[in-house]
Amino acid sequence: MKKNAKFINSLKIEGYVYGTGSGFDQLSVRVTGENSKHPGTTYIAGNLEIATDEDCLNIITVHYSYVTPTYASGKVNKTYDVLKTIIDNAETKTVMTGGKDNAFKVKCSGISLGINDFIASDGSKVATLRNENGFCELVNVFTEDEDEKHKFTTDMLITKVTRIEADPEKNIDADYANVSGCVFGFGPKIIPATFVVKNEAGIKYFEDLEASPANPIFTKVWGRINCSITKIVKTEESAFGEAAVQTYDKKVREYVITGTAKVIYDFGDEEVLTAEDVKEMSQARQTVLAEVQKRFDEKANAIATAPTTPSKKAAPKNSAILDGDFNF
Repeated sequence: MKKNAKFINSLKIEGYVYGTGSGFDQLSVRVTGENSKHPGTTYIAGNLEIATDEDCLNIITVHYSYVTPTYASGKVNKTYDVLKTIIDNAETKTVMTGGKDNAFKVKCSGISLGINDFIASDGSKVATLRNENGFCELVNVFTEDEDEKHKFTTDMLITKVTRIEADPEKNIDADYANVSGCVFGFGPKIIPATFVVKNEAGIKYFEDLEASPANPIFTKVWGRINCSITKIVKTEESAFGEAAVQTYDKKVREYVITGTAKVIYDFGDEEVLTAEDVKEMSQARQTVLAEVQKRFDEKANAIATAPTTPSKKAAPKNSAILDGDFNF
């Protein structure tokens, strides 16, 4: 791999500002703490939710981690000004607050695929793809081609292709294939990823590559980000009478491959990418995951060892709750 190699990893998203996130991920102006590299720096971070279709059903989130008013060179950061304008008008100028006709229209480019690593409350490790950073501008009109409003293009090292067969009982209407492996972020760093192929010719193409860890395929792919809500119905039979029916919405986000380069890259070429390169990036990722685990453990330990304030009135003991006669 060439020194300072740059891999393709680019997303373009256009649409109406649907919302500005919630909780810790709400898009907001923040200030770095005293332990940061540059204490007291004003910046914007959080999620910008964008509806790319006129029905406002395809909602794509772009995560901004650190957008400052100016670049290191002193040049004004226009993306900061745009995000600040959205924040200041979030109560009236988003689809959720003021309706589609009143919502800001934005064009986001230079976004890249990243990874959000965290530890769930049950202690399990979670890694999800995330659309990160990039430029953002307010626009009056959108690109005419709807398919260009939620597009991704990236280099991918493919190590596994799995066909999933149609199964109406599992709400799978047609065959598709999961294309798994990794893409590459700035650094470069390795980002585990699984994309989807729904076109039958595409499924066959990727299956015929016979990709595996022993035979990785390095190529360029492109496609669209599709987000949808699937209604799931679960029925629990009863010993008598009516069954219990539970209905809930399941949010699904798919990176659907619609095309790929005709000629694959020469994996193993030192000027392109080698197994040793991937091994080094994998080791670096393990270091990152170890740090994520460390922070989780430290937080859990702090909670577990925090002093508790005794209640003013002790709760009654219930060790003998089943002793004696009760009229319930």
